[in-house]
Amino acid sequence: MIDTRVKFRHLQTFVEVARQKSVVKAAGLLHVSQPAVTKTIRELEEALGVAVFERDGRGIKITRYGEVFLRHAGAALTALRQGFDSVSQERSGEAPPIRIGALPTVSTRIMPRAMELFLKEETWSRIKIVTGENAVLLEQLRVGDLDLVVGRLSSPDKMAGFSFEHLYSEQVVFVVRAGHPLLKARQSLFSNLGRYTILMPSRGSIIRPFVESFLISNGVASLPSQIETVSDSFGRAFVRSSDAVWIISTGVIAGDVEDGLLSLLPIDTSETRGPVGLTMRTDAIPSMPLSILMQTIREAADEVAKKP
Repeated sequence: MIDTRVKFRHLQTFVEVARQKSVVKAAGLLHVSQPAVTKTIRELEEALGVAVFERDGRGIKITRYGEVFLRHAGAALTALRQGFDSVSQERSGEAPPIRIGALPTVSTRIMPRAMELFLKEETWSRIKIVTGENAVLLEQLRVGDLDLVVGRLSSPDKMAGFSFEHLYSEQVVFVVRAGHPLLKARQSLFSNLGRYTILMPSRGSIIRPFVESFLISNGVASLPSQIETVSDSFGRAFVRSSDAVWIISTGVIAGDVEDGLLSLLPIDTSETRGPVGLTMRTDAIPSMPLSILMQTIREAADEVAKKP
C-alpha cells in the first residue's frame, strides 16, 4: 500500500539528489534551501522505513534500497510529466486525434450517446470515428492506425495481442418493413425466407458465422436471393422500400424498431447472442482523453443494457 505521506516533492527531491549525488547541488537546481532538501529526504526515509542515502566520505551515495526505489520513482515522475504534457496538449489542440473503430451496431446505438457525454468533459480533443468490418478494424488497431475498437468479441485466433473488456451482449435479429407479409404468415417463417431477398452480413463480418450456423440449424440450407452488405444506411433504406429481410445485429436497428419504422420477425435468435466491448492492444497505455472516452462509452453501454 502506498504511504500517503509520500508526495510529489519527495519523489522529485529524491531523484534529483540521486542524480547529483549531492544535497547542495540538488537544492540549487530545485531552488530550495539545503536544510529543506535534507528534511524532505528524512521524511521519505521515515515513510519507507529504510535509508535511501548514506555518507560516503565527504559526500553521499545511494543505498541498495535507494537504488531499488529510484527505478520506480523515476518512472513515476516520467509518467506524471507525460500526463501533464498530455493535458496541456489536449487543451491547446495540439494532440493527435483519438482514433476509434466502431462496428455499425455500436456506431448507431452507443457512440452518439458516448460522444454526448464526452463533449461535456470539455477536453477539446479531436475524435475520429471509423466503421467497417471487424477484421479490417482489428488490423488497423494492430498496426496502430486505431487506438480502440468497439464491437463484438472476435474469435480467439484473431485476439492475439489484444485485450477485451465486456460491456454488454446483443443478438442477431431478422427485420422487415412494417406491414411485411411474413409478419402475418401462418406457416414456418424459415420455410418462407427463400421467397424474399435477404440482406446478409458480409463474409468478413463478425456475425456472419453466427448467422450461417443459425440458418443451417433451422433447416435453411440456401437462400437464392442474397445481398451481402455491412452498410446500415443501405440496409435501412432498401428494407423500408421493399419486401427484403435484413439479418443484422439488434443494435443497428433498435431505434427504427422503437419508432415503428421497422419490425422484428418473431424468431427466437437468442443463441446468436455475443459479447460487445472494448478491444485494445495489450501494450497500449490509454491517454487521458482516451480514458475519459472509454468511460463515457461504458456509461452509454450501461444505459443500453438497462433498456428492456
